[in-house]
Amino acid sequence: MMVGMTATELRAVQAPLKQRYRDDPTTALITLRADGELGSGVSCSVQTGQALVNAGLHPGTGGDGLSACSGDMLLQALVACAGVTLSAVATSLELTVTGSVHAEGDLDFRGTLGVDREAPVGFQEIRLRFDLSTDATEEQLATLTRLTERYCVVYQTLAHPPSLRVTRTGSPA
Repeated sequence: MMVGMTATELRAVQAPLKQRYRDDPTTALITLRADGELGSGVSCSVQTGQALVNAGLHPGTGGDGLSACSGDMLLQALVACAGVTLSAVATSLELTVTGSVHAEGDLDFRGTLGVDREAPVGFQEIRLRFDLSTDATEEQLATLTRLTERYCVVYQTLAHPPSLRVTRTGSPA
């Protein structure tokens, strides 16, 4: 269960939202945004809403290790979303769960560095793991895991990629 929130409190907060989305599905469609500013060297500063993150190359591609790696940030987003989703589902199911969430992914830097045109660019495999302490039954834990997978936005986005397009503005000087 989420600290400081009961299943009843969670339902009370979410019930009017769910009803509004049922009554007018267009209100459920939102656009999230992320913005960054190109920085010095090979970097990009990203505003997270809580702090400014300076992203740069991973040391395996020539970075100095002082900037956040976007691959790490992707895994961190997965961990954050899965952790919050698991906590909300546990609260809704009235399960007491503590523990940790871990993600790891495998990259082949030959692809992103153009060393081998056959090597993929991007993660080849991502593994998400929950290390939980709970008095829940195995059946309850299976339900918790299934519902967490089902309702985690980042997990579902990675599992079922959306259409993606790139645009550009600006022109040569």
